[in-house]
Amino acid sequence: MSPARLAAIVLSTVALAFCCSAQAATPSAKKNFNVCWSIYAGWMPWGYAESHGILEKWAHKYGITIHAKQVNDYIQSVNQYTSGGVDGCAMTNMDALTLPASSGVDSTALIVGDYSNGNDGIVLRNAKRLSDIKGRKVNLVQFSVSEYLLARALSLNGMTERDISTENTSDANITGLFSGNSSDALVTWNPQLSTVAEMKDANVVFTSKQIPGEILDLMVVNTDTLKQNPDFGRALVGAWYEVMGKIAKHDKGALSAMAADAGTDLSGFQHQLDNTHLYTTPKDALTLYHSKQLLKTMQSIAQFSFDHGLLGEAALSADTIGIQTPQGTFGDPDNVQLRFDPSFTEQYLESSK
Repeated sequence: MSPARLAAIVLSTVALAFCCSAQAATPSAKKNFNVCWSIYAGWMPWGYAESHGILEKWAHKYGITIHAKQVNDYIQSVNQYTSGGVDGCAMTNMDALTLPASSGVDSTALIVGDYSNGNDGIVLRNAKRLSDIKGRKVNLVQFSVSEYLLARALSLNGMTERDISTENTSDANITGLFSGNSSDALVTWNPQLSTVAEMKDANVVFTSKQIPGEILDLMVVNTDTLKQNPDFGRALVGAWYEVMGKIAKHDKGALSAMAADAGTDLSGFQHQLDNTHLYTTPKDALTLYHSKQLLKTMQSIAQFSFDHGLLGEAALSADTIGIQTPQGTFGDPDNVQLRFDPSFTEQYLESSK
């Protein structure tokens, strides 16, 4: 990046073009929407909102329909979104950049739900120190935040990715490999992490708790779809915070239902939530949206992604793709493909006063 361009980015306080959220949908705007999610503690609220009529209620309020469907394989869920099969998908900040955004799908982080605070981890068999990972084959979902977590862990402990080898493994199959003694090192997230951690000779040697705030869990939606009908965003945000209200109040019925969907009991699900920093109120989420840390985190994610060839063959640098936040834009302002938009959350907060 040239010094002039870097200076332009640093000095820029680009105002995000969120005017679409204040507009009404046109008569011909799309009215039927689908979003998808996969099993993870921070995304179980989407299944609950669908099965308990909360999503339907909020969609009906705006004269639209929204369905949230579960996809068993996480990467497949993101691929469905990237290919246009659904209008939104629950995914992490890195995957939003390296999959849809890098594929030219203009995407908006509509909801920042949480950051992983122990929900992602590295597990070794018959070893209690991360240094024992040297020379091992590590099973993980390649090109996902598991790879990012692994690289960060190695770096913080004086190692590099040259010290290990990796094997791409679906999140749906990773626990079976470990229980069947076909793996002695893996990186995964909850609920799989908790399941593996309880197995004989398994030890969790590093978790996302050691890199707080870096792995963000989002609801990402297609920006063009959102512009065409902002009510899509309003309904999703409304449904999300209704469920967050139940979690904040420790609603046993709601938590038990989410636990069952996650394949665990109430105690097990609560343990997963304890390792999840949920932004249960709009105010909390807005603090993150407007923080300089968000822009800094995404800059680091972009650099990691470029260094690992995850931004596509055409990417010449980490700033090839523009990432827009309320604190400014990192990357090419003429190629913004990932936007962190707080306006729908702000609207919800204002209307709920």
